[in-house]
Amino acid sequence: MPTKKLFKLYLFSLTALLLTTLFTVPAYATEDMWTAANRIIVDVYTHIAGISTVLAGLMSAVAVIGAKLSNNQHKVDQAWDWLKRIWIAWAVINGIGAFIAYIAPLFSGLATISPDR
Repeated sequence: MPTKKLFKLYLFSLTALLLTTLFTVPAYATEDMWTAANRIIVDVYTHIAGISTVLAGLMSAVAVIGAKLSNNQHKVDQAWDWLKRIWIAWAVINGIGAFIAYIAPLFSGLATISPDR
């Protein structure tokens, strides 16, 4: 009796293995993980920098118009403070990209594993 169950288990295992090998689709990667990550990071940062530039221009215009049209000195000072903050934030966002673009080539060969001999 146990040999009959063992035979069925063996037959089921072989059938499952055969079906698995028949229905497995091979997937070939066109690029490695690091190349894909670099491409995605550059793409996302390009979009962020573009959006931040458009928003910085729009908000700068709003701050300048608010400063020019206001008759209250306190509101004018606040508008110029906001304009400074907008420009500083834009410079920081674009400075991060410039820093990474400058620093990344310096580390280009350090992430490899090579045998000593």
